[in-house]
Amino acid sequence: MSSAREWVQMIDASGAPCGATTRARMRKLRLWHLTSQVFVRNSAGLLCVQRRTQCKDVFPGAYDLAAGGVVAAGETVASGARREVAEELGVKGVPLTFCFEQVYADAAICARAGVFLTTYDGPLELQESEVAAVDWLAPHKALALTPVTPDSLAALQRLLDEGWL
Repeated sequence: MSSAREWVQMIDASGAPCGATTRARMRKLRLWHLTSQVFVRNSAGLLCVQRRTQCKDVFPGAYDLAAGGVVAAGETVASGARREVAEELGVKGVPLTFCFEQVYADAAICARAGVFLTTYDGPLELQESEVAAVDWLAPHKALALTPVTPDSLAALQRLLDEGWL
């Protein structure tokens, strides 16, 4: 199934589930939806930063400071987080620490994300359709990247401000 026809979990502005719709309709109408963001660091404290492919439906070619994405209809945020970090980076079998819920809205998206943190030192297996490249950067250097996905930037700043990193 193409990503445009994937069914995603819709929510209302307060975060309550209110049905499902296709990813294409959610993007076109800028509907509230659930997402997951998994910040992957290594034992040296460096953050895994992705360069998004040019074919992504939002922020193509931008840096993404977290693995993650849209939560599928009927999926929990935690299971979406595990699925996304495995799909995008090949990271499996590591504990994910839930940090907080982040609400983000701009001209392109309206999302409520579950933000997670994990430590991983193993090999990465990149999902070619979504991840063009990765690099390991100190969190403060990641904050200075441009162009960057604004929701992951806001979440990273909050992780730092609240002492998670």
